[in-house]
Amino acid sequence: MKFLRDLDLRGKRVLIRADLNVPLDDNLQVTDANRIKEFLPTLELILNAGGKPIVMSHFGDPGGKVEPTLSLKPVAAKMKELLNREVTLAPDCIGSEVEKLAHSLADGAVLLLENLRFHKGESKNDPEFAAQLARLGEVFVGDAFATAHRAHASMVGVPQRFQEKAAGLLMQRELEYFNRAMHEPKRPLCVILGGAKISSKLAALINISDKADKIIIGGAMANTFLAAQGIQMGRSLYEPELQSKVLELVESLRKRGCHLYLPVDFIVGPALNSVGQARAVPAQEIPSDMMALDIGPATTMLYKEAVESAETILWNGPMGAFENEEYAKGTFGMIEALTSAKGLTVVGGGDTDAAIHHMHVADKFDYISTGGGAFLALLEGKTLPGIGALE
Repeated sequence: MKFLRDLDLRGKRVLIRADLNVPLDDNLQVTDANRIKEFLPTLELILNAGGKPIVMSHFGDPGGKVEPTLSLKPVAAKMKELLNREVTLAPDCIGSEVEKLAHSLADGAVLLLENLRFHKGESKNDPEFAAQLARLGEVFVGDAFATAHRAHASMVGVPQRFQEKAAGLLMQRELEYFNRAMHEPKRPLCVILGGAKISSKLAALINISDKADKIIIGGAMANTFLAAQGIQMGRSLYEPELQSKVLELVESLRKRGCHLYLPVDFIVGPALNSVGQARAVPAQEIPSDMMALDIGPATTMLYKEAVESAETILWNGPMGAFENEEYAKGTFGMIEALTSAKGLTVVGGGDTDAAIHHMHVADKFDYISTGGGAFLALLEGKTLPGIGALE
């Protein structure tokens, strides 16, 4: 794979796939510009190298039809503000008018194409749609890591039509930090997995089971591990159909000498949105009418001690239902533990990222991935379509 600095960009139209799918408020103003900010170094390098950037992105999921509230207009305005130069929003992402704009792009100017998903051909990886997009540029740069697990036209069909192509700076950073954490880690390597369902992360667990020195499990995922070992989980969410696979995994980790950490206590409550009824109980004493909604204080302390000696820490998924502040202490406690950890800290996943930004400590982590599903796919050992297409 080539990287952006390997290309000669001077005077060339550079078609860039970015992921600018940022949240908006009711007034259609960008509320979190992090993905735009993470993309700007790629854009600035192309401009400084004399390239003519043509940026494409999806925005939400309009289902292949034009939806005015999902226009990239607010993104163009925010890009203009952050970049401090003119950003033109095209009326569409394909068609003769767009081709005219692309071919007449002035030096130093930026063209942002309208939402790719206004066309059904994007998600279907339609060859004709990909061909129309490819006509806009002379060089292709893939920088949309967060969408790299989707085999869409702009991610796969377009780069396959280019001889000159490379990964952008954001994509390069994502891959480098993931490789440092998973393929060339300083040991001990500690992997922390949380979130709701073990079924969504079982493949990742199996893949990392022969790589990690320590595995910490939190969130509702942990419930299935404990239920498989005969612990009564009350009304907690767990997946009984996966208990046999969980037990096989536990035995495999034991034989390998990998340390598996499970909760020893929980914060329980009657429902996710309950207020004023949260309390800590030992893992063996969850009431039959209660749900385990967060790891407890003893578990938080145990997990903190486990990460202190790790040289590499990789985290995906919260420790509990942190959207409710009564069940957020476990996730926030893990964040605090990692901010003071001595090892390399790499974090992936939208919920985990949101919790870290809520605490305003993102600068204390070595790397926070921009991708949730893409990061998880890498954890599973998969080759992502959007990365494979750049090779």
